Amino acid sequence: MALLRWSLASEGKPRDVSTTERPHSVSVAGVIVDDRGRALLIQRRDNGHWEPPGGVLEPGETINEALQREVLEETGIKINLPATLTGVYKNMTGLIVSLVFRCKAADGAPTTGEETYALRWATREEVTDLADEAYAIRVLDALDGASPPAVRAHDGVKLV
Repeated sequence: MALLRWSLASEGKPRDVSTTERPHSVSVAGVIVDDRGRALLIQRRDNGHWEPPGGVLEPGETINEALQREVLEETGIKINLPATLTGVYKNMTGLIVSLVFRCKAADGAPTTGEETYALRWATREEVTDLADEAYAIRVLDALDGASPPAVRAHDGVKLV
């Protein structure tokens, strides 16, 4: 069943602005930080880009379940929950809203998977060299422990 949102048209009557008219998806990303203050980045198999592990929520999945699943699938690491929300990011061209969390590893060791070509512990400086601006800022906000969480928009590569 599609979720419906209503807004007032100029005549004061509600109009349907359903998700079929405005299709946004919600994703999560987990920035795992080690004891040396480095962040674990993955290199994606599909495009070669470096970014924190994450992905789109599945139907019926909670945010914490999606975060745990995505990080485990892409890194082999189980994280402690709850994790700290450090930012909300909207891809203005891809219509994706991403919730990014600072995470601590609970179990496992970094390993590649079906979606992950490589993994790397990165310092702040390395993050800005490796990742596109739109993804680097997510990691930097998490490393800073942004509070309140940062709210930003980007075009898929650069902040807008």
